Amino acid sequence: MGPGRARAFAVIAVVGAALLVGCGESRHDNEQRPNVSTRVSITINSKELIVQPTEVGLKAEKTQEIPQNEDHPEPPIKTDKPLDLTIVAANQTATDTQLKITGAGKDAESGVVYAHSPGTFGFNLPAGSYTISAVKMPEARPAHLKVGSYRASSQNDVLLP
Repeated sequence: MGPGRARAFAVIAVVGAALLVGCGESRHDNEQRPNVSTRVSITINSKELIVQPTEVGLKAEKTQEIPQNEDHPEPPIKTDKPLDLTIVAANQTATDTQLKITGAGKDAESGVVYAHSPGTFGFNLPAGSYTISAVKMPEARPAHLKVGSYRASSQNDVLLP
C-alpha cells in the first residue's frame, strides 16, 4: 500500500469515527421518564393461585411511590405502551411449576418457580384482563389480573435513574 492510499484510509477512518461520535442520544430532557415497574405478588398453593393486587394500572398507586413523593401526585404518561410488571411468586407446593399468563391477545410464561421457593419474573402486559395459572397444576384454581391503561411517570422520583 502506497503512502497516498494509507493517508486516504486514515482520513476515511477519522471521518467515520467523527460521524459515530457525533450521533448523540435521541432523547430530550423534557420527555417523561418511563414508569417504575409495578409489583404483583402471586402465591401458589395446591388449591389456588392468589394475586395481590388484582388490579393494576387503573390509577396512581400509593404503593409504587417512594416515601419522598407520597404526598405529591404522579404525572401520567400519555402512552399506549404495555405496563412493566415485576411478578414475585411464592410456590408453597412440592411441585416445580411455571406461571402461564393468558388474555388481552397476549400469552406469556415465566421461568420455573421451584417447589417451596420464590421466583421473580418480568412481563410487559398491555391493558386488559388476564388469567394466571400454574403449569402442571390443573387442580390449582387460576387467578385473575386486570391491567389498566394508566401509566405514571417516574419524573418526580429523584432517586431513580
